[in-house]
Amino acid sequence: MTQPTVHLLRLLKWGRVLARHGVLAPVERDPSTPRVVRRIARLARFGTRVPAKPAYADAFVAVGPAAIKFGQALATRADLVGEQAALELQLLQDRLPPAPFPLIRAAVEQALGKPIEELFLEFDEVPVGAASIAQVHRAITTDGRQVAVKVLRPGIEEEFEKAIETYEWAAAQVEAMGGEVARLRPRATIAMFKQWTARELDLRREAASASELRENMLPESAFHVPDIDWSRTAQRVLTLEWIDGIKLTERDALIAAGHDLPQLARILVRAFLRQAVVDGFFHADLHQGNLFALADGRLAAVDFGIMGRIDRQARLWLAEILYGLITGNYRRVAEIHFEAQYVPGHHNIDEFVTALRAVGEPIRGLPVKDISIGHMLEGLFKITRDFDMPVQPHLLLLQKTMVMEEGVATNLNPDINMWETAAPFIEEWVRSELGPETRAADAIIEHVKTFAKIPELIRRIDYYYPPPGAAPPPVPLPEVMVIRPFGWLRYAVTALLGAAAGVAGLLILT
Repeated sequence: MTQPTVHLLRLLKWGRVLARHGVLAPVERDPSTPRVVRRIARLARFGTRVPAKPAYADAFVAVGPAAIKFGQALATRADLVGEQAALELQLLQDRLPPAPFPLIRAAVEQALGKPIEELFLEFDEVPVGAASIAQVHRAITTDGRQVAVKVLRPGIEEEFEKAIETYEWAAAQVEAMGGEVARLRPRATIAMFKQWTARELDLRREAASASELRENMLPESAFHVPDIDWSRTAQRVLTLEWIDGIKLTERDALIAAGHDLPQLARILVRAFLRQAVVDGFFHADLHQGNLFALADGRLAAVDFGIMGRIDRQARLWLAEILYGLITGNYRRVAEIHFEAQYVPGHHNIDEFVTALRAVGEPIRGLPVKDISIGHMLEGLFKITRDFDMPVQPHLLLLQKTMVMEEGVATNLNPDINMWETAAPFIEEWVRSELGPETRAADAIIEHVKTFAKIPELIRRIDYYYPPPGAAPPPVPLPEVMVIRPFGWLRYAVTALLGAAAGVAGLLILT
């Protein structure tokens, strides 16, 4: 097990980089930040020149590949990092120099077990994109198909393993301090981040995600998911259909090519709703760089490393919440929160209804261009604080994706009204899923399952009571040694002495 001193040295090293970009200043100013964390932040920035405005994305890029992915995860946690930081981190793109081609060639041949010439007629040595975990090359297979080949960076698994171990350790220390930070559940955020990276570090899982999404999206013919070349896919290599289109980042090019931008926005909204509400399996990285407009007017998505899941019960509640906000039925939205046990039972439901109305009414019926997402999220996060609502990690990724998808749709059509676009789809699905026939079928299934559980319930009633709400079981968290409060200074001093000794040794050697 890595010693706490090693974790502290890593954190101080990363903290110095973050401090030079001004990222630690808001942490120090936030009254909810534990005193010990503020002291460590001051220690990390000691002697640095702090800019007036924090550069969040640049800071995480400077720290390294694992930090880039972690920054993307933190974009889902405006409650942890603040609204402005979360909005900027949503724009965080992987901007790293590519690995040398000889290393990439060796990785492809080792993963697929054949010389690259036996697999591809052509293989461009210069990648079309280099990200923190992998880079993508354009190629032509031996049977003449144009494909994109995604290859993991050499040594990336070891780098992520060390970083995540330190993230887990730091989150455990902070959460053990209690208070507001404990309610925000930083350990659960790291656990979710670990799940993301596990999928992204095994490209077969990304391929499986793309394949599943492709099947699910067959009813939405205007939304295209590329086909997977399984014969040229392995743990460290993913080969899939090449997408020949215009990125949604290139608005002028889209207009010049004659694309109907409002129609593209509608396709995106409907596709996302089908993924999140109907199937419960959604592309969670729908930024403009991962979306392409095809020549025939369809919309295509790429990069399936970050995917989200929510179970059917949670989707039913989600649909009712969205429908309640669309129709102004705040009472039903509040009841759903209490039924799902998102709000502790000691709170007053009528007060919760009033709080929801205060957030929902100002934005109903407005075009997206007139809605401040930041203000809306501020209101929602204030509700979670006022009503002691524990953070639900399985819904944070969905929330972040909804905000991102709304931003992309707005860029395509500033006058789009998300409520009006979503309402017909949500109404249709609610009718089909909450109609009398479906309710009756669900009730029969639920009763059968309940009777089957009776013997086990008798044996383990303490385990099964109270019944779970909409949230899935929590992600198992690793065992982490928590430092006693008075021990922080000792470890920090030890880390500083160790760092000083290392610097002194380098000076002597040079």
